[in-house]
Amino acid sequence: MYLVTADEMQRMDRATIESFGIPGRVLMENAGRGATAFFLEAVHHDHPGAVGIVAGRGNNGGDGFVMARYLHQKGIRTTVFLLSQRDRIKGDAAANLKPLDAMGVPVVELADAAAFETHKLLMRHQHTWIDAILGTGLSSDVRGYFSAVIDFINRQARPVFAVDIASGLNADTGRVCGACIQAAATATFGFAKVGHLCYPGRTFTGQLKIIDIGIPKHLAAKTSCRQHLITPGALKNQIPQRSATAHKGHTGHLLILAGSPGKTGAAALTAAAAMRTGAGLVTLGIPKSLNPVLETMVTEAMTVGLPETADGALDESAHEYIISLMQGKRCLALGPGLGTHASTGRLVGRLIQESPVPLVIDADGLNLIAAEPSVLSRRRSPIVLTPHPGEMARLSGHSTADIQNDRIGHARAFAERHQVHLVLKGAATVVARPDGIVFVNATGNPGMAAGGMGDVLTGLIAGLVTQGIEASAAAQTGVYLHGTAADRMAQKIAPVGYLATEVIDTLPEALDELLTGEDRFSWPERDILLYPTDHSGK
Repeated sequence: MYLVTADEMQRMDRATIESFGIPGRVLMENAGRGATAFFLEAVHHDHPGAVGIVAGRGNNGGDGFVMARYLHQKGIRTTVFLLSQRDRIKGDAAANLKPLDAMGVPVVELADAAAFETHKLLMRHQHTWIDAILGTGLSSDVRGYFSAVIDFINRQARPVFAVDIASGLNADTGRVCGACIQAAATATFGFAKVGHLCYPGRTFTGQLKIIDIGIPKHLAAKTSCRQHLITPGALKNQIPQRSATAHKGHTGHLLILAGSPGKTGAAALTAAAAMRTGAGLVTLGIPKSLNPVLETMVTEAMTVGLPETADGALDESAHEYIISLMQGKRCLALGPGLGTHASTGRLVGRLIQESPVPLVIDADGLNLIAAEPSVLSRRRSPIVLTPHPGEMARLSGHSTADIQNDRIGHARAFAERHQVHLVLKGAATVVARPDGIVFVNATGNPGMAAGGMGDVLTGLIAGLVTQGIEASAAAQTGVYLHGTAADRMAQKIAPVGYLATEVIDTLPEALDELLTGEDRFSWPERDILLYPTDHSGK
């Protein structure tokens, strides 16, 4: 399912008007009518009473004027608070403002801070609010009395319904631009916006519904939209069906290089996750002194002790042996608990360049690459990198705060520059392909902020690649299943406190649900509920 930027949405609006002959006023009418229906269902049903619509002077305000007309016709006491002078309203918005006077809908001009102060008492008497102030075009911080109005509405502790996007939210990144409406629900038009699903925007969006306003669906592809939401329907067809005669030789053999003194758990978790995902065979390569420990920690996976440094890290002298171990393997996973010894770093660099099979690299593997990211361009095989924001900062040379302010932008830029598949972990994990196409994941919960979860994801993605799934599809499926399994644990045990090993044990259930379940799209009520207009997964 497409996620669009503000510019992409504007281009589709313009193409609908110019190429298909659908007037902008018709699109605005459809938007206001659909948003009103959702407002009545999601907000007004449980919070009846007076409705205040705070509107700007652009098309977002115009959508609010249409909603005012429909609400008034239903006998709901509605007041429009206009953050502008009337004579500054133009175009379709002006055409929809004009009928409100004849219908007797109060329109209160709040053209400046003084007018806002004068009418605060009236505003406090509204039972619910509709936010139609700014829309999707915002790129700079909200300033002046607009910021004060947003703060005032949030402090009323009344349900707020956002038109298209919460005012103050960047539609392209989910970043808060100074001040932002805290919406209980949002009606967005045509397509969900990137900022609705990326944090912190997701927490300001509330319940989300996509309203079909008449924009032809194929325009998203024609407009070259490059962001997608990961959906079950898009994933299930990429997972090969296992035949009745399948055996472990058919389902692939994975080689994992992981572990160092004090970090044996990372190696064990990675191996266990790969097995739970369906990999036929797993060989775990570890420093030889750790072999007795790992043999007792893993049952199904095989272990191989490899040459090590004096302090127990994997040594560069293991290179030839590892190359020989790759014979017959379908994937190489490396990094979890590996340590950052210089000799290990030289080994990792050589393996990246010489591996004949796809690689999945995480944790210390990423930290070792960060010293020389250019090694990625000298490899023979596809690579999946799975950094968290701190690791991404080290890889890219940006600060962690910069990464978090534009997760999609940084993930896309790195994937394109180095021609890798990049999984930027965190809330709303981002998967970027070498061609710049980006996928956003919506499964998962805060309970995943615990040790070992990243090791599980490494094993999960590597296990899927081992079964013959293409790297990008494996990354998307991996993050989706990882989050789904964790969501199951959050519901079964508690929102916080479940373990990485418990997520591993839940992976088969999550995979079965993906393959056999209905392609519906929902999240727990505590977060976001999204009703897509199509279920194709495209």
